[in-house]
Amino acid sequence: MKRKYEGIVVLNTQGKEDGVDDMVSDISKKMEGEGVSLEQIDRLGRKEFAYNARHLAHGFYINFQFDAEPEALTKIREFLKRDENVFLQYFQKK
Repeated sequence: MKRKYEGIVVLNTQGKEDGVDDMVSDISKKMEGEGVSLEQIDRLGRKEFAYNARHLAHGFYINFQFDAEPEALTKIREFLKRDENVFLQYFQKK
């Protein structure tokens, strides 16, 4: 049974400011490949971190709203964990 989810993904854009659209497109395609129905993608923009975590001062925030099976969410988390452009990820059920 599909459920509604919302997720925040923070991209490491250090030295790659022009490639944000390509990164978002790549993540979206991978999510849709897992059977996810994307409802909305909001580019929240570049934001400075409160502290310099892992030698990174800022990140580009993306908000995904989608429908997915719980198993698909597990797969999404795994491939985002291995993606070098993803700094942080957080998902919650709506």
